[in-house]
Amino acid sequence: MLEEDTRILSMADGESSREATARTLRNAFGNVFSFFILLLIGILAFSIRLFSVIKYESVIHEFDPYFNYRVTQFLTKNGIYDFWNWFDDRTWYPLGRVIGGTVYPGLTLTAGTLWWLLNSLNIPLSVETVCVFTAPIFSAFASWATYLLTKEVKGTGAGLTAAVLLAMVPSYISRSVAGSYDNEAVAIFALIFTFYLYIKTLNTGSLFYATLNALAYFYMVCSWGGYTFIINLIPMHVLLCIVTGRYSSRLYIAYAPLVVLGTLLAALVPVVGFNAVMTSEHFASFLVFIIIHVVALVYHVKGNLSPRMFKVAVTLVVSVGLVVCCAMIAVLIALVASSPTKGWSGRSLSLLDPTYASKYIPIIASVSEHQPPTWPSYFMDINVLAFLVPAGIIACFLPLSDASSFVVLYIVTSVYFSGVMVRLMLVFAPAACIMSGIALSEAFNVLTRSIKFQLPGSSGISQSGDTSMNTEGEQNDIAKIEKMDETAKERPSKKNKRKEKEPVVKASIRFRIERRLLVLPLEASVIAIILLVLLGAFYVVHCVWAAAEAYSAPSIVLTTYSREGGLHVFDDFREGYAWLSHNTEVDDKVASWWDYGYQTTAMANRTVIVDNNTWNNTHIATVGTAMSSPEKAAWEIFNSLDVKYVLVVFGGLVGYPSDDINKFLWMVRIGGGVFPHIKEPDYLRDGQYRIDSQATPTMLNCLMYKLSYYRFVETDGKAFDRVRQTEIGKKYFKLTHFEEVRIWVLVILGIHNSPLDGSHLQIETSKEQDSREDQKIKIGEHEGLIFARKKQAQLLAQKEVEQGRETRGTSEINYRLMCSSVCNSYNHNQEAFERDLAGIFDHYPVKGNSVEGLCSLHV
Repeated sequence: MLEEDTRILSMADGESSREATARTLRNAFGNVFSFFILLLIGILAFSIRLFSVIKYESVIHEFDPYFNYRVTQFLTKNGIYDFWNWFDDRTWYPLGRVIGGTVYPGLTLTAGTLWWLLNSLNIPLSVETVCVFTAPIFSAFASWATYLLTKEVKGTGAGLTAAVLLAMVPSYISRSVAGSYDNEAVAIFALIFTFYLYIKTLNTGSLFYATLNALAYFYMVCSWGGYTFIINLIPMHVLLCIVTGRYSSRLYIAYAPLVVLGTLLAALVPVVGFNAVMTSEHFASFLVFIIIHVVALVYHVKGNLSPRMFKVAVTLVVSVGLVVCCAMIAVLIALVASSPTKGWSGRSLSLLDPTYASKYIPIIASVSEHQPPTWPSYFMDINVLAFLVPAGIIACFLPLSDASSFVVLYIVTSVYFSGVMVRLMLVFAPAACIMSGIALSEAFNVLTRSIKFQLPGSSGISQSGDTSMNTEGEQNDIAKIEKMDETAKERPSKKNKRKEKEPVVKASIRFRIERRLLVLPLEASVIAIILLVLLGAFYVVHCVWAAAEAYSAPSIVLTTYSREGGLHVFDDFREGYAWLSHNTEVDDKVASWWDYGYQTTAMANRTVIVDNNTWNNTHIATVGTAMSSPEKAAWEIFNSLDVKYVLVVFGGLVGYPSDDINKFLWMVRIGGGVFPHIKEPDYLRDGQYRIDSQATPTMLNCLMYKLSYYRFVETDGKAFDRVRQTEIGKKYFKLTHFEEVRIWVLVILGIHNSPLDGSHLQIETSKEQDSREDQKIKIGEHEGLIFARKKQAQLLAQKEVEQGRETRGTSEINYRLMCSSVCNSYNHNQEAFERDLAGIFDHYPVKGNSVEGLCSLHV
């Protein structure tokens, strides 16, 4: 009998050893398989963002990325020390800008370091190429960080699903395509990775991960102003855990080092500085920091004193704590009351009060990405994930843990902020992917388990109703529930004391009941899996379309399709900036609306009055006032700023809707906010913004109208605006203080030092619609004094000779352009042409300058 028992025990030991070996092999295979899936997800995230490079070329997109590119060029050329001390005199003339102290350096330092590493490895890539591909590279990192975060919440399956969803979600693609070199390119990765390290610290109680969390938060502070979302969301979660009785030592380790070390590191960033402790966006973290120390002290005293002494100590601690809290709150109230905005930035107040910007700071409301989104934009940017998010929230409560409560709080807050500002859809997208990944993972677990339990020959539900518990996955689920019960025991609360009395065996009973309830019919499970697969296929198709068509077209290169299906490319922005770069003096100042400041400085290398930094509202209002004023008053404003050229974007000819006429009311509002004589109702007819015959005289005579529609009637004889779909009101007028030197989409006008009478030399750049291979120089024929035209041509020719520069091609081309203008004026009158052209010969000598040659050129 003893021998038989020994044999049975040895057989059981051998069987358990084989099961352990098999389990180890399965785990190893699962880890390797997960690694290769993550590698493929990274490749997918990188590849799906390359459509812009494939369809167009390797080019920087949008407006802000050009400033970041220019700063990165400066960093790689001059070094980090000069970067921190760089004073840029080419922006905000005559004020200038201290770049090192007003820019978030994370993106620049990341791309500069990447460029340095590649060149150190003898991979000679240009700075522009590195900048173009920085966002796709970090999108792969963001996908992997999403996997890590979701894995800490609900396991590997949910993590892999969330990672692949984030790799393709259109909302994130819109800000991370190749060429989108903006702060969000690296900030979304930093955001998700900071959240992962916080959850990791919360689950492990490791001080090592807490330190890494503070460093990740520091990188986020360096990268984007949205770091305030982190430093407010984490305190909210900590306070939620304390209120719901889920305080533990792990919660303290996860939060306290982050506040102390993270705040000290954030203060080292020049653009943040003492704002890390002086602005209202950070006060919530300090208040919760005090609260968690009071709670920790209470639990520490409770563990070391008798119940009677504990009551006395609690009374003392609570009294002292209330006094300290009241003193802190009084100081904060005094500090906040001393600020006009109560210690909040304008953008933060706009999030808390969506009407604040439109009432008090129109410069913020004028930015399109600061507008609230429409309902269709949710379907466009996150697609089917909008329907999976509620299911993911429910799954996080089954059961609820510290980690799952954090992601629930994350999704709730991000939904609110995305509803206020469309730009924050970018913050909502990772949360939606996490919740959708959890929902899909849990759904597939239930459906596949239901099918498995009901297949012939599989272990499932017996006739008596008992569920067999033999599979490894089931045993792992039991272990997870038991582990959560053990975690609950660590929390010193009355509720958890009752849990300690419950036997751990109840976890298995609870697991059987839950499994019994979650087993679905076989047919329903199969149909549900097919529907989920179709839903995923639809999501993939939509994401690929969005990446290829909706979000990959660079705004600096315009494209359109003809009725025959041919592609037409309008590269007028880069051509216009190139014209400024080659045909104006290095120190010439260019005035435009602030949208085009970064591009003008980066591509034309010319000094601008305002740019996209929008740090000085008065300066922007001055430009808005000039655009809203009559021609003479605008000339006086620009002349006082030493402006030589005015740049205007006009899309009425080609149908480009994002032109300055559509933005004009924001110029009026911003200008009127500083200069009261500019009133928006003066530009509206019965509350409507019009540019047709019903437009107000103030609108028809303002500078923006004149610069946009000057000689527009000559295009088709009707002056029909293809964007506004109407004929303009005032078709025939002259400019006396400005001189049109280039038109198409990007209109450039020179400013006279003094007004001239008569007509002016007009140089118009147009594109041949048949071949579109060359640009022709047309000299406009206008009525006016012939003497004024000839005199202006002589003065311009003399200026060109004295300065020794060429405006377009060779000197002979410039010479012929001047003479061609006179040819047009004299209408092929050979005798008058020879007589009045003699003055130009004296000032502009060119070899082979025969009258016959000029006349043949004109003909």
